[in-house]
Amino acid sequence: MDRINFLKEKANLLRQDVIRMLAVATSGHPGGSLSSADILACLYFNELRHNPEDPEWEDRDRFILSKGHACPLLYSALARSGYFPPEELQTLRKINSRLQGHPDCKKTPGVEICTGSLGQGISVAVGMALAGKIDKKRYRVYVLLGDGEIEEGEVWEAAMSASHYKLDNLCAILDNNSLQIDGPIKEVMNPEPIIEKWRAFGWNTVEVNGHDIPQILHTFKKAKEVKGKPTIIIAHTIKGKGVSFMENVVEFHGKAPTKQEAQIALTQLKEESKKWKN
Repeated sequence: MDRINFLKEKANLLRQDVIRMLAVATSGHPGGSLSSADILACLYFNELRHNPEDPEWEDRDRFILSKGHACPLLYSALARSGYFPPEELQTLRKINSRLQGHPDCKKTPGVEICTGSLGQGISVAVGMALAGKIDKKRYRVYVLLGDGEIEEGEVWEAAMSASHYKLDNLCAILDNNSLQIDGPIKEVMNPEPIIEKWRAFGWNTVEVNGHDIPQILHTFKKAKEVKGKPTIIIAHTIKGKGVSFMENVVEFHGKAPTKQEAQIALTQLKEESKKWKN
């Protein structure tokens, strides 16, 4: 299996994990987890310098899930990378589980920071990237934002700081699926024009199809070559990607599938996987 098909298979596996986890937990956020699966597959299985056997490795690249409600996807990526057994995914949102409804860096190996209060993740990412510059470290910092999240004012304070300090070791990815919990982002609090805003704040801005793995890989590679400014990748995605009855359906922002719905979703994902497994 070549690298692209390998990453497609990983993204598909992450999506399957998300469906299984949420069906067992009977709560959680499928829509934004499924829309970001291709991005996290590229990060954890190709891009990031990290070591599951030493989560605190000083020179590791950092990844922050600023939209912390999509943590089922992050937990899947961590488990499939070797940070903890995949069987533990079935404990999502259970009492005493390490896998809570938002990431907890004190409990879960591989989680860099507790996130969930929207806007704070990118702020921490800016701090980490600035610390890397001051300490003359080689690590890069990656942060995934939601498009509804950028309605938060704190995001733009962080964006201004990152540009001011010329943090070219920082790469943000915006999961631009156009839906948030209350509906289309343009109706709730229109953040458009998104690209022009980030550009005006001094960022290198790139648009990609957030489900096109070769595009994503190429963009990560080019971002490393940018000097003197941070990069944001505007990834155009589909909420609920990979499950027909969830795609572009706002209700599945935060509604777990029933057991029957989960079975249908898993059947669809397994059928999709057959396209590249051979």
